[in-house]
Amino acid sequence: MNAAVAEPISEELLRRFDVSGPRYTSYPTADRFVEAFSAKDYQQALTLRRAGVAAAASPLSLYVHIPFCESLCYYCACNKIITKHHDRSAPYLNYLSREVDLHTKELGIGQAVSQVHLGGGSPTFMSDDELRQLMAMLRRNFTFVPGGEYSIEVDPRTIDAGRLDTLAELGFNRLSFGVQDFDPAVQKSVHRVQPAEQVFALVAAARERKFDSINVDLIYGLPLQNPESFDRTLAQVVELRPERIALYAYAHLPERFKPQRRITTTEIPNGAAKVAMLARSMAAFMRAGYVYIGMDHFALPTDALAIAQRQGRLHRNFQGYSTQPDCDLIGLGVSSIGKIGATYSQNAKTMEEYCDFLDQGEFPVVRGLALSRDDVLRRAVIMALMCQGVVSYESIELAHLIEFRKYFASELEALQKLAEQGMVTMSDSGIQVTTMGWFFVRAVAMVFDKYLQTDRTRARFSKII
Repeated sequence: MNAAVAEPISEELLRRFDVSGPRYTSYPTADRFVEAFSAKDYQQALTLRRAGVAAAASPLSLYVHIPFCESLCYYCACNKIITKHHDRSAPYLNYLSREVDLHTKELGIGQAVSQVHLGGGSPTFMSDDELRQLMAMLRRNFTFVPGGEYSIEVDPRTIDAGRLDTLAELGFNRLSFGVQDFDPAVQKSVHRVQPAEQVFALVAAARERKFDSINVDLIYGLPLQNPESFDRTLAQVVELRPERIALYAYAHLPERFKPQRRITTTEIPNGAAKVAMLARSMAAFMRAGYVYIGMDHFALPTDALAIAQRQGRLHRNFQGYSTQPDCDLIGLGVSSIGKIGATYSQNAKTMEEYCDFLDQGEFPVVRGLALSRDDVLRRAVIMALMCQGVVSYESIELAHLIEFRKYFASELEALQKLAEQGMVTMSDSGIQVTTMGWFFVRAVAMVFDKYLQTDRTRARFSKII
């Protein structure tokens, strides 16, 4: 499947699939985690990893959550702590070190790591010295694999060219800039003012320092946006030409996320305007030569993500699409999510609870899930669809000892409707997502989600487009 040659998607088709559904950074999804899964269950999963020869040989992925931000962005749904007191990050570093120590006690020092991602919050809230301490601590305890993907989320308001030197020195090879929108009025309405000139200068400086890949995050559906104003942002992003673009739909859920209560509801664009912005974004990026990777992501054909898609090596984890092979993920810090073997886990969401666990010498895990045989099977099918766009009946049958067409008889019947709409083709050997269907791959994956079959309340999820 070559998403690069896809035709522009019509607004009518986007409206037809304007429904809610999971993003499938995991299956089962994080809303299915239970508090019955405890720190002891997580510890046992680590013990099993160390005992398993194959699993222990596969490199780890590390995610570190830095929750601090200097100022509040009104659209934000992330777990964050708003503070101008930069001295708060020093004690947090100490707790992160304690959490790493608990892991090395179970796994041993020197486990190979092929992917590190610092997210938040704003990781660049930390000073250069603190970032140095953090990365030195990780490198003391883990072995970073050459050629791995080492990325950090960057708030353009918190760095300059000198700080980019520090990030390069620390081994980061991928940067993700939070832009959202270049329009000054939109920026003011969401309390995130950052001139376009500042972002352009930073990206130019990052290119001089030879970072492998630069990502820009955009959001459509923010207050005061309209298709014409967003066209101007799209033109600026195309001119900026980052290697990757993440384009997210704003979900207004003020009852769940308090910062969103500061947004004036009447200023939020309506559904038709949002669909128009999405359609025009897709067209603009594909005209500019970007490949549609899937979900919300675009990449230049020369970027590692696009190459991995062409070669069938695309993977997906809690950070989204990845070039790294499917591997265990250790989540460090407040609210972080991890995956070890056939388990998922999540840390405490408040700083007080997170620190309390570590003060007692315990993993700060408060919920998670031990996957059933059916979960593991369906995860394999859903991830094959989300990453390769192909499901081979034979490969699933050999790996999971089932008869695919018998086990998934009702799902295959439901899939017929999507086949009639041109989203998939079905044969005796498997399922193939079409070029058009790749834009709606979440709808295809949802057919195999057992939890959605028994729970039709999908309001908790974002729109699938």
